[in-house]
Amino acid sequence: MDIAEKKQGQERQNTKTSHVISVSPKELPLSCPRPEQTLWNQHPRVFIAIEKTGKAICPYCGNQFQLEN
Repeated sequence: MDIAEKKQGQERQNTKTSHVISVSPKELPLSCPRPEQTLWNQHPRVFIAIEKTGKAICPYCGNQFQLEN
C-alpha cells in the first residue's frame, strides 16, 4: 500500500467516525480534541479556525464543528 492509498483509507475512516459538534462563541478559540474527550482516544491538540465560515473539520479525526449563533 502506497502513501496515497493509506491517506485515502484514513479519510474514509474519518468520515465514518466523525460527527457534528456544536460550539458556542464562549468556547472559542476552538481546539480539538475537546476537553471532554477520553484521554486514550486523543490526537495532538490542534486549533481550528471556525470564526469566518461557522463550520470546520478537524484534520486529524474528521470531527465536524458548527458554530452556534
